[in-house]
Amino acid sequence: MASTCLDMSFLGKFCCNNWSFRPCTRLTPCISQERNSLLLRKNKNYTSSVGYSGVPLTEISCVPSAAASSSELPPLVNALKTSAEENAASFHFPGHNRGQAAPSSLTQLIGAKPFLHDLPELPELDNLFSPEGPIFEAQKQAARLFGASETWFLVGGSTCGIHAAIMATCSPGDTLILPRNSHISAISAMVLSGALPKYIVPEYDFNWDVAGGITPSQVNDAIKELEMEGRKAAALLVVSPTYHGICSNMDEICHICHSYNIPVIVDEAHGAHLGFHPELPSSSLSQGADLAVQSTHKVLCSLTQSSMLHMQGNLVDRERISKSLQMLQSSSPSYLLLASLDAARAQLSENREAIFDKAIDLALEARSLISKIPGISILEFPSFSSFFQIDPLRLTIGVWQLGLSGFEADDILCNDFGVVCELVGTKSFTLAFNLGTQRDHVLRLVAGLKHLSQTSHFPQPAKDEGKNVNHFVCLDDIRISMSPREAFFATKRKVSIRDSLGEICGELVCPYPPGIPVLIPGEIITEEALNYLLEIRSKGAVITGAADFSLSSFVVCVT
Repeated sequence: MASTCLDMSFLGKFCCNNWSFRPCTRLTPCISQERNSLLLRKNKNYTSSVGYSGVPLTEISCVPSAAASSSELPPLVNALKTSAEENAASFHFPGHNRGQAAPSSLTQLIGAKPFLHDLPELPELDNLFSPEGPIFEAQKQAARLFGASETWFLVGGSTCGIHAAIMATCSPGDTLILPRNSHISAISAMVLSGALPKYIVPEYDFNWDVAGGITPSQVNDAIKELEMEGRKAAALLVVSPTYHGICSNMDEICHICHSYNIPVIVDEAHGAHLGFHPELPSSSLSQGADLAVQSTHKVLCSLTQSSMLHMQGNLVDRERISKSLQMLQSSSPSYLLLASLDAARAQLSENREAIFDKAIDLALEARSLISKIPGISILEFPSFSSFFQIDPLRLTIGVWQLGLSGFEADDILCNDFGVVCELVGTKSFTLAFNLGTQRDHVLRLVAGLKHLSQTSHFPQPAKDEGKNVNHFVCLDDIRISMSPREAFFATKRKVSIRDSLGEICGELVCPYPPGIPVLIPGEIITEEALNYLLEIRSKGAVITGAADFSLSSFVVCVT
């Protein structure tokens, strides 16, 4: 009869490897978020690789004994490093199996290390939706740095944060006050939440084709108008800074809203760096905002798509934020994105007083050099009466005096000088300075602008040049027939533009520049709106949101 004893002689081969025995942080080879969460709750003595107290399970370690100490790394970065260094027999997702089967076309571009660290929600890496380990510690340190009572890491960009903030403050039928030039995520958040909009139309500068911020008086007026209708705002959303770096007076706006117990949400996607240098405007949290959504990847240095949502005060239910995020975020979050948020926070913490010195100096130098070039304009404070402050790291350059559009100037700078702009409009383009900006790139930019000045003609100003249009006539009579949510789920049909007058718009129609939607789903299509869209399109504006960007037809709601 054959022996039933298992031959263990193969273990001798393993004993010759450079493996060490140490308390292992891994509870089980469990992968799913659901099982991970349950195991973490059952094991109250869980010890993470970044030093959480407790009695760890003792298992055979798969970490090479020669591994260097990572005690000084940020908590989530450290946990990811430790887990990636395990000589693990991996039977879990993702399919490239720690880079073993990574696509060669991509490894030739970025190498294999990103795949090695592209790990799933292993227990030692913590659970984004019920963090108790390295994610919890990383978010706590971020909250401390940015002045929040609590911070959530986002892997769905600031879009996800705006959705969660509005869903956490607005229930179906509640009213949300917001600027007309809010990001499209605010419109989709009203679809998700069932909130009703009360729009504030920002000031608009004709010369620059740029929209400004909103003012405290506009916010106060909007609240008073709602009161006269027997309604109260559930929340206010402010975009500050705007894409062009224009900041609103958040201190006064928050004071007004809080006197009515209205929470203030700030779309601070372009302002994660604010408050970290004397030349920079103050952050919205330091001015009293209840919720701030920041794109950490824009001016700070996390990976694209990673953002943070910060909260302070007691006007917003933090449990409702957490539940909203659990609905909105992936159950398989990228730990590369999460770790990059932790790393960006650590980078800023290491030298928070001086980290932006170089970037600010380069931006000021660029502004000084460019201001001397004939025919070139710089968006300065205060170009708008609503200007409160402007981010010095955002430089908007006007070229209309050269007889060029922003698109034409951008093409020349890109093709002939290798200068790539962040944002391009009909009359200007916008440059984003950041921690990685180099002086030789600034000099190349200046050389390109000098070339534009020397090779362009200076046309006579048009009759209406220099005239400021502080509002849009087409937005003087906004008539809402359906909520954004009702319009989204309504049956649609396509009609010609001549037959669309008086119909309920079924799509968002937004000319850029200036980036202010003229029609939003649920609104009545007016003659003023149609005339404005056709006129601005003839001048070169790009129409976004519309299914037919030529504007020969519209999608409308069937009633």
